[in-house]
Amino acid sequence: MEQNFQTQEIKRNLPRDVFLHLLAIVTLYWSSISFVTLLWQFINYYFPDPLNRYYNYFSFSGPIRFAIASLIIVFPIYVLVSWYLNKIYRKESAVRESKIRKWLIYLTLFVASLIIIGDLVSVINTFLGGDLTTRFTLKALSILVIAIAIFGYYLDDVRRENPTKSAKYFAWISGGLVLICVISAFFIVGSPATARLIQFDQQKISDLQNIQYQIVNYWQSKEELPNSLSDLNDPISGFAVPVDPQTKQPYEYNIIDQDNLIFQLCAQFNKDGQAMYGESMYAPAKAISENWVHASGMVCFDRKIDKDLYPPLNKKQ
Repeated sequence: MEQNFQTQEIKRNLPRDVFLHLLAIVTLYWSSISFVTLLWQFINYYFPDPLNRYYNYFSFSGPIRFAIASLIIVFPIYVLVSWYLNKIYRKESAVRESKIRKWLIYLTLFVASLIIIGDLVSVINTFLGGDLTTRFTLKALSILVIAIAIFGYYLDDVRRENPTKSAKYFAWISGGLVLICVISAFFIVGSPATARLIQFDQQKISDLQNIQYQIVNYWQSKEELPNSLSDLNDPISGFAVPVDPQTKQPYEYNIIDQDNLIFQLCAQFNKDGQAMYGESMYAPAKAISENWVHASGMVCFDRKIDKDLYPPLNKKQ
C-alpha cells in the first residue's frame, strides 16, 4: 500500500508533467493575449477614435500581424498539449492530481478573476467619466467574455476527478473563433505579398524625404538647385543618393524652375497611400502626411523651396 502511494507521488511530480503543464498554461496566456489584441485591432479599425485621427494602416497592421503569427503557432501548441495531457489523465489518473497542475490552474483562476474585476472597474470608471463609447464597450466586453470563458472552463475542470467532453467542445469552439478571426484579419492587412509591396512604398517615401532634405541643404550651401541627384553625393558626410529598392533604378528628379526653386521628385508606387497615411488633428502632422500621400503608379511630388524659410547659409551669418 505504501509502495503504491509512493509510486503515485512520483507520477504526480514527473519532470514530463511539469513541462507539459507549464507549456499548456504559458501557451494559454499567450494565445489569450494575442486573441484579445486581434479583437482590439478589429475594433480600432471598424470603430476609430474620433480623438485620434492620425490612426492609419501602419498603426494596426503591426499588432495584427504579430497576433496572427502568435495564434498560428502558439494556439495549436496549446490545443495539442492539452489534448496530450487529457490522454495522460485517462491512463494515469494520479497525474491529474499533481500539485503543479493544481497550482497552475488556481493561478490561472486568480489571474482571470483579477482581469474580470479590473475590467468591470474600468467600465464603471469610464462610464462615470462620460467616455463610454462603442469602441471602449466592445474592448471591455471582449476581455470580460474571454476571461469568464477561461475562468469557467478551468474552474469546472479542477473540480472534476476525470476529464470530461467539455475539453473537446472548448477546443472546437475556441479553435473555430481563432480561425475566423485570423482569416478576417487578412482582409484588413492584406496578404504577405501586399504587405511586402506596402513596405516598398514606405521605403520609397522615406528615400524621397531624405533626398528632399539634401536638395534643400544643397540650395542653402550653393544657392542653386542641383542639376541632377548625383550632385548630392557627398563622400565626406557619407551621403549617397538612394535608388528605388524595388526596381533598383534612380528616382526621377526634374527641375521645373531654377530661379523660383521649383522641382519634382517622382517614384513608382504599388498601392494607393490615401488610406494608409490617414490624417491628423494636429496641423504639422497632417501637413507631413498629406505632403506625401500618393496614388498607385508613377507619382511626382511638386516642391518649392521658400527662400525666407530656408535662406542661404551665408545670409544666416
